[in-house]
Amino acid sequence: MADVSTRKRIWGWWFFDWASQPYHTVLVTFVFSPFFAAVAADYFLGQGMDGEAAKAQAQSIWSLCLTITGLLIGFGAPFLGALADVSGRRMPWIVFFSALYVIGAAGLWFMDPGGSNLWWMLISFGIGFIGAEFALVFTNSQLPSLGNNDNVGNISGSGFAFGYLGGVIALFIMLLLLVEQSNGKTLIGLDPIFGLDASQREGTRSAGPIVAIWYVVFMIPYFLWVRETPQQGKRGTVKSAISLVITSVRNLRHRRSLAGFLGSSMLYRDALNGLYGFGGVYARLVLGWEITQIGIFGVVAAISAAIFSWVGGLLDSRLGPKPVVITSIWVLIVVCATIVGMDREQVFGFAFEPGSNLPDRIFFGCGVLIGGFGGILQAASRTLMVRHTDPKFPTESFGLYGLSGRATAFVAPALIGIVTLATGSARLGVSPIVGLFVLGLILLRWVQAEGDQT
Repeated sequence: MADVSTRKRIWGWWFFDWASQPYHTVLVTFVFSPFFAAVAADYFLGQGMDGEAAKAQAQSIWSLCLTITGLLIGFGAPFLGALADVSGRRMPWIVFFSALYVIGAAGLWFMDPGGSNLWWMLISFGIGFIGAEFALVFTNSQLPSLGNNDNVGNISGSGFAFGYLGGVIALFIMLLLLVEQSNGKTLIGLDPIFGLDASQREGTRSAGPIVAIWYVVFMIPYFLWVRETPQQGKRGTVKSAISLVITSVRNLRHRRSLAGFLGSSMLYRDALNGLYGFGGVYARLVLGWEITQIGIFGVVAAISAAIFSWVGGLLDSRLGPKPVVITSIWVLIVVCATIVGMDREQVFGFAFEPGSNLPDRIFFGCGVLIGGFGGILQAASRTLMVRHTDPKFPTESFGLYGLSGRATAFVAPALIGIVTLATGSARLGVSPIVGLFVLGLILLRWVQAEGDQT
């Protein structure tokens, strides 16, 4: 990397966020997930279920997909990270998981609007999601090499801001030119471009291939500017990787601050992923929003995320990441409580006027705060992890960070699925998220603001 300037390396690293973010913005949250939920709910309704039971079943199978992928990601990340560290090579893994990202996303084109292939589409979505999350583990591990404790927070926050900007532009393109409303037209009154058939929901189904193409194109700067220094004589084995992970986990008993941070982030990042994974589903099933309306909500949330992440990066550099993390969690707790306590008729028992658009306005406000403080929370957490990272084993360290974020990634979706089935309510089903945020906040008491680098 001697022939590539530090500035270019940073920009190349930022372009990974720009390239990969649409999977989360367009597919996980604002277009594919509510589309899948609507198709699944209609399918189960046609199988004889009543309206609320069909919605609950749709939310439950979506939660099952996120549960299974969360387990695979959580328990695979630290071992793959360790294997990359002992071999000295990360780029081949990034290429491999990028291929999974592209294949999984592109496969969503085949979603049947009649619901005949729901399970196949969940598999395709899961493949792409696994690719996106594993690639993120390896690129996150490159952050310590891009700066020091004084500027790494700003680099991390700016990266998230740049990524969210890419996500909102991709989402905006989808809404204006491709995603159909109930009248078959896009948000600006056009037929879906490329001659796509609105009656077969081809505009909405194109979200997967568009995200795949976006990733391929915008990963080019990353692969051009973020290069590995060739390392001779290092040969990683599965045995050595397993040994390194076991040693790292055992050493946590001597690193109280790191253990506390990993435990805390395990819970609050799981809660945040639950919010992202079910936000669009909630809007569709509880508030009855159309995909385009959910998309506008996503644009607002993503823009706020970009702005807040940049500001959060500045605050991170000035105040340190820990107080930024704590503040973000408190805001998200209040937001989650509001979402659980609201539907189209009332909020916390206070009734709305019939036909009132106040619940829509409240949820839009919640979206601004979720996007904004969710972005800040992710960026500041990444910075706080840098302060706890062993410089000799950055990928393995971020593999543990990936483990903390994904080892219990099945918990939020599983709890949401269980509570949804138990209550028969998609709204009450998201209530476990509040508890996960609270528990994460409690564990932060044992985390040192300056970290405990070895």
